[in-house]
Amino acid sequence: MPEIGRFNTLEIAALDTDGAHFQTSAGEILLPAREVPAAAQVGEHLRVFVYHDGARLLATMRAPLAQVGEFALFKVAQVTPVGAFLDWGLPKELLVPFSEQPRRMQAGRKYLVKICLDNRGRIVATGRLDPCLEPGSGDLKDGDEVALMIREFTDLGAKVIVNELYDGLLYRDELRAGLHRGTRLRGFVKHVREDGKIDVTLRRVGAEGIVEARERILAELARSGELPLHDDSPPELIRERLGMSKKTFKRAVGGLYKEGLIEPPEGGIRLRRP
Repeated sequence: MPEIGRFNTLEIAALDTDGAHFQTSAGEILLPAREVPAAAQVGEHLRVFVYHDGARLLATMRAPLAQVGEFALFKVAQVTPVGAFLDWGLPKELLVPFSEQPRRMQAGRKYLVKICLDNRGRIVATGRLDPCLEPGSGDLKDGDEVALMIREFTDLGAKVIVNELYDGLLYRDELRAGLHRGTRLRGFVKHVREDGKIDVTLRRVGAEGIVEARERILAELARSGELPLHDDSPPELIRERLGMSKKTFKRAVGGLYKEGLIEPPEGGIRLRRP
């Protein structure tokens, strides 16, 4: 059974002036002639994106910006009496029915949505994200590396989507310049709370995080020769310059000094001369 709204690898059953025909358990799927590779042959397998065009299934070699089951930030191309239509990288725009809009969407603005199938199997998007997210499960444990997407900003920090599935929170003290709604980044599980919400961090937890911080400091010293940071530097300055907490910074610097790699960290950090 082909997955509607996702990429599928399908075998060409026939070629004619209409295009390439794929025979599947869901019926025939057509790749229009304008998209068929010049050297395509019957029996060859092609990776195509499958979608509905009215009552029939079509395939395309084009890649949308996201697939069914994924979250993405899209711009509204137009608003019609049936809903908002999003530009998602395909000629056929993606519908967000009015019933799936927490607030009425406006043309020209960007919204974070999840792509899904409606009860008739059509590809649509929803802006109602809470029902799409699950509480953290036993599959996740502290320190696990995860994929994050910024969902929205609050007084506590940023709500994030974890692994395209779970609801998480990145605390304010870890926010950095350049983060916005829809930003994708890597992070780590800090703690799975009793209510299933997941606290995440951008810093690797534990000893590996200290090693990572140590390498970052050494790389910065190799580049600039000196770091004007020390034990009394404001946490905000350390985070802005190195992207780490003051606690991690102090532990990493202490380790470098004990190893004899830096001068006594008074007023700044310098590599020890041979």
